[in-house]
Amino acid sequence: MKNVPLADVDHVDRAVLPIGTDYPPGHVLDWHEHRRAQFLYGATGVMIVDTAEGTWTVPPERAVLIPAATRHRVHMLGVSTRSLYIEPDAVPWWPVTCTVVDVSALLRELLLVAVGFEIDYGLSGREGAIAALLLHEIAERAPLPFHVGIPASADLARLCRAYLAAPDAGVTNAAWAARTAMSERAFTRRFRSEAGDSPAVWRARARLLAAVPLLRTASVSEVGGRLGYASPAAFTAAFTRTFGLPPSRFAASRQGVGRNRNS
Repeated sequence: MKNVPLADVDHVDRAVLPIGTDYPPGHVLDWHEHRRAQFLYGATGVMIVDTAEGTWTVPPERAVLIPAATRHRVHMLGVSTRSLYIEPDAVPWWPVTCTVVDVSALLRELLLVAVGFEIDYGLSGREGAIAALLLHEIAERAPLPFHVGIPASADLARLCRAYLAAPDAGVTNAAWAARTAMSERAFTRRFRSEAGDSPAVWRARARLLAAVPLLRTASVSEVGGRLGYASPAAFTAAFTRTFGLPPSRFAASRQGVGRNRNS
């Protein structure tokens, strides 16, 4: 199924509903939730998924697992998706929070085939076997660390979301503490207790996450400079240390060749 609203087919008696959707550049799916769990794969482009608990950046040709009934928002940056909407009781092993995962060559091809199914595809033949195999393949996926947590407190959450929208290497703990009318020491202690990281570590990770969409249209050197790194080597080292992959894997010069390599 292509470009079919989930609401039109959610009632269908199939554990797995494959839907492919093409989005205009910069499209935002505003806050919403699904009754079903969702496997959201970006065949092209970058997706940024927000929930109350955090932000997940989904690089090209990766996917995010979204739990059922999770309120979320998605920014689509040049994205064509292949989604699976899955009955929760069919995937009791599904993660309880959003999770970015790799996508193998086999899983990618299965997704491309599945979105061509009719709404009431047969369960006993080839199509039913593909739907079942999709769940087995998803269960084997390795999680990727492309996310940051968002503190529960409204004031800290506002600071974090504003920083994610416009990361600035010059921001300091003292500046953030002043905006919350707290001492720097008290602010740092409170932030760490809610976010799990110090403010400086959180900001560094957020800046690196911001690099992923920027790499769609700019070189590693340009992105590193824009994010305040002293050299491309310093940016590459920080990115690789945090995410386990060099930024060159997502750079503009590599887009369009991903289908020739395994994720």
